[in-house]
Amino acid sequence: MNIEKFKKIAGNIPEDPGVYKFLDKENKILYIGKAKNLNKRVSSYFLDSKMHSARIKLLIKKTVDIDIVVVETEQDALLLENSLIKTLQPKFNIQLKDDKTYPYICIKKERFPRIFLTRNKINDGSIYLGPYSSVNRVKSLLQLIRQLFPIRTCNYNLSEENIKNKKFKVCLEYHIENCLGPCEGLQNETDYNLGIQNALTILKGEINPVLNKLDEEMKEYAVNYEFEKAEKNRLRIEKLKSYQAKSTIVSPKIDNLDVFSFVMHEKNMFIHYMQVKKGSIVSNKTIELKQSLEEDKQELLNFAVNYILSEKKNPTKEIIVPLAVKTIDENIKITIPKIGDKKNLLELAYKNALFAKNERILRKNNLKIGKVRDLEKLEKIKKDLLMTKIPYKMECIDISTFQGKQTVGSVVVFENGKPCKSEYRKFTIKSFEGSNDFKGIYEVVKRRYSRLVEEDKELPQLLIIDGGKGQLRFALDALTEIGITEKIHLISIAKKLEEIYFPGDQYPLHIDKKSETLKIIQQLRNEAHRFAITFHREKRNKVTLNNELESIKGIGPSTTIKLIKHYKSVKKMRQASIEELASLIGLDKAKTIYSFLNNSKDPVQS
Repeated sequence: MNIEKFKKIAGNIPEDPGVYKFLDKENKILYIGKAKNLNKRVSSYFLDSKMHSARIKLLIKKTVDIDIVVVETEQDALLLENSLIKTLQPKFNIQLKDDKTYPYICIKKERFPRIFLTRNKINDGSIYLGPYSSVNRVKSLLQLIRQLFPIRTCNYNLSEENIKNKKFKVCLEYHIENCLGPCEGLQNETDYNLGIQNALTILKGEINPVLNKLDEEMKEYAVNYEFEKAEKNRLRIEKLKSYQAKSTIVSPKIDNLDVFSFVMHEKNMFIHYMQVKKGSIVSNKTIELKQSLEEDKQELLNFAVNYILSEKKNPTKEIIVPLAVKTIDENIKITIPKIGDKKNLLELAYKNALFAKNERILRKNNLKIGKVRDLEKLEKIKKDLLMTKIPYKMECIDISTFQGKQTVGSVVVFENGKPCKSEYRKFTIKSFEGSNDFKGIYEVVKRRYSRLVEEDKELPQLLIIDGGKGQLRFALDALTEIGITEKIHLISIAKKLEEIYFPGDQYPLHIDKKSETLKIIQQLRNEAHRFAITFHREKRNKVTLNNELESIKGIGPSTTIKLIKHYKSVKKMRQASIEELASLIGLDKAKTIYSFLNNSKDPVQS
């Protein structure tokens, strides 16, 4: 939709709160948004279009119609927007990347209900508790419940008719006293459901009522001289108190609240959610959102909070967040804590969000989950060098020459902060003769990255040039000719003061000499220097050896090439016997070469 067409309908858009929908030519919804003032919000897409990102411009281009829904209040607009986005999932709205199926604890709707772990929520009337971020936590909870209450684990259909007809027999669980045998009618439904109710109370985080009840029963058993039953209750109380001590992370007075915190990574936000009851975390999960239309942190967090709250059956009284948000329920108290237990909860949620972000990045780049330290180093490099991307792949280029002869170049590659020697490359300079570091850098950069582009291979996020502003300028010229200056972050490092130069910046950057960033840059530079010198020495040795051999009477170019190809170095040639040399070049020549190598000093240090 162009601005002329929009101006024709702009007057019909009210200045009331509501929801707007952008539709394409097939009448499909592209984007859903809410506004306190519909006219102002919708107009901002068309009247300030020069300032928009490419994605918003694409949305405007695809839009052919705008649908408006007016509501009474801004809160109503928030509720309607949340509901529509969740149902319709428009292409240009915030993308929820919650591809992880979290575990739940299910209390099955059936006679003599079972309690078990599941990842599939079914609308069959069963009770689902969670989601939980850790399967181990769910298993430990289920183990505790089964230690406290005799709950069946079989999947029999315990209908009245089946029990009456004695269709089932008790199993091992009955004989080891983990189950009281409802399958044979040895436990009535009322007694069984009492255990289920206690288990549900614990799973909801309300441990004290169950403790009080068990304590009352224990005292009653003792009064009636049922000491065995009293002892069982005492052990249950101990286990429950032990679990309560381990699971309580803040004051038990903090009850029925939700905690949300987040970290950003490029265009993604990782939000960690925790449900807290009586000072214990009873449920938690992490979701990932991706920016769609330049949403800020507040908008992304707002979406995540309302998405999670809309999934909950039991409303919360309070939410703890790092930024102000608007919720779908006006009765929910919103707290941004500065100190105390609630601040500690917020920091704990942040740590979990940070872990989720690091875990996702490590998986994406094939790093082991334990290598968080390596990832932190790469993020530090990104920050110190003002990069937009984490440098998972870094390359460094150096030029080596001796008195203007046999000029060579080297490229060394680091992946995830470690040398990747199989990717190292050597270059013999072909475009000129003599000593010229600038032209050498230009040639290596152009040959290296032209080939990567042609073969559609991965480009490095960071390219380091060994040298100062001159070498950097020639490297930039080569990248500009290839057309990839926007894809590679280019810097150079000058040896004397270890100064970092950026294209177009007159003044160098001085990084702390003890920083990890400088250490890794130096490691790359030193490795490129070593690799270039080694290659240069090999070439120089070959030329020197070639000249020496050709100076021997009776030894021509073809014999020299044979020997160099076979033995590679003077050292290996000298170690060869006359017989070995003869098998390659004939006996007469072998004797001549053998005599020369063993009676004259080797002019080349191998």
